[in-house]
Amino acid sequence: MTNAAPPQPKPSFKKVVIGSMVGTTIEWYDFFLYGTAAALVFNKLFFPTANPATGTLLAFSTYAIGFLARPLGGLVFGHFGDKLGRKKLLVLSLMMMGGATFAMGLLPTYAAIGFAAPLLLTLLRLVQGFALGGEWGGAVLIVSEHGSAERRGFWASWPQAGAPAGNLLATGVLAVLAAVQTDEAFLSWGWRVPFLLSGVLVLIGLWIRLSVSESPVFLEAQRKLEQQKAAAGAVKEKAPIVTVLRHSWREVLVAMGARMAENVSYYVITAFILAYITTELGMSKSTGLNAVLIGSAVHLITIPMWGALSDVIGRRVTYLIGAVGIAAWMFVFFVLLDTKSFLPMTLAVTVGLVLHGAMYGPQAAFFSELFGTKVRYSGASIGYQLASIAAGGVAPLIATALLAAYNSTLPVILYVVLMCVVTVVAVLASKETKGTSLNRTDDEPAAVRA
Repeated sequence: MTNAAPPQPKPSFKKVVIGSMVGTTIEWYDFFLYGTAAALVFNKLFFPTANPATGTLLAFSTYAIGFLARPLGGLVFGHFGDKLGRKKLLVLSLMMMGGATFAMGLLPTYAAIGFAAPLLLTLLRLVQGFALGGEWGGAVLIVSEHGSAERRGFWASWPQAGAPAGNLLATGVLAVLAAVQTDEAFLSWGWRVPFLLSGVLVLIGLWIRLSVSESPVFLEAQRKLEQQKAAAGAVKEKAPIVTVLRHSWREVLVAMGARMAENVSYYVITAFILAYITTELGMSKSTGLNAVLIGSAVHLITIPMWGALSDVIGRRVTYLIGAVGIAAWMFVFFVLLDTKSFLPMTLAVTVGLVLHGAMYGPQAAFFSELFGTKVRYSGASIGYQLASIAAGGVAPLIATALLAAYNSTLPVILYVVLMCVVTVVAVLASKETKGTSLNRTDDEPAAVRA
């Protein structure tokens, strides 16, 4: 990785980076909290069955439903983000996500209200997914569009680091509660604490985000549009989604394909592992939570390093290192887990997340550089979130089903490897975008290889 120190940004730009990362951390905290709780708590409290594996499958099914709402959120937030600006939509997404998570902490369980409990849980999960669908595009774009092209990979990777930071926070809170409480107390009320904590975190995030300035690239695009309207009398604006599908559909497919290995591997490593070690290996949830906790801390540190490296060797090469590395590591991953020893298990998670960071670090800059200014929020969000349905949303569900059907981790490994192949093909289909100007017009997407 590069040792070159990036140039210091202006104080106002630092505020943009911090505001994006803090808000993204909170939103991912909310989203990941559900995934962790689905593996440890919701299967018992909201989907009680005689068969623990069936309860876990049902819990992960509602987990996947949140991903189904993400493309719709990306479409709606992307449309208005391209029309009204990045900042307004970022504030709205944070409020929606935090409100849904806080409400989950107040939900009565299946024992109290029966089938209404999982139904309400599912509805709130849909709100979470919708909000997160709009969050990612705005957070990475407002940083990408404020910074310089030379160090865009580095600075745009900081909102990406909000994902492991949120996972670290969610896992850490649950790990502390699991350590200081009995299993009975944790199932009774302890699990609610991290959900209710979201209300406090959202207030902090809103305070920071409201002080962030709007994207100068977006404001310049708006200024040019007003000039065109003044000169021509009227300029009919096409809906951003129409322009994206007409001029940038190849870029959308590239983004979707690039997401497959990154998204699937992440949720296998951080969410499926918790169900695997508790139900298949018979180990305590604290062991898995602590392994993910340590891995997420390393992940958080290395994501900006990978983003900086992509500024030197390019987005494509960095991304391919991650995809190929994950495919190879999966064969080692489960061998280390099956040792039932904490240190090898932690190594399995940590190395996996470091390799994942090679894809996730440059991803924000890579996807931002694929699209023109007036459709960038829509294009990046649609490509990113559509892949979530076929990738991360169903990854724990598919992995659990494959393990149950074949009583072997080999099908799970091959599933991840197949997704890595898809990503390699997608990345190779795109030209290098490093250094691309973000002031391009709607119909000037980054070129895709013929």
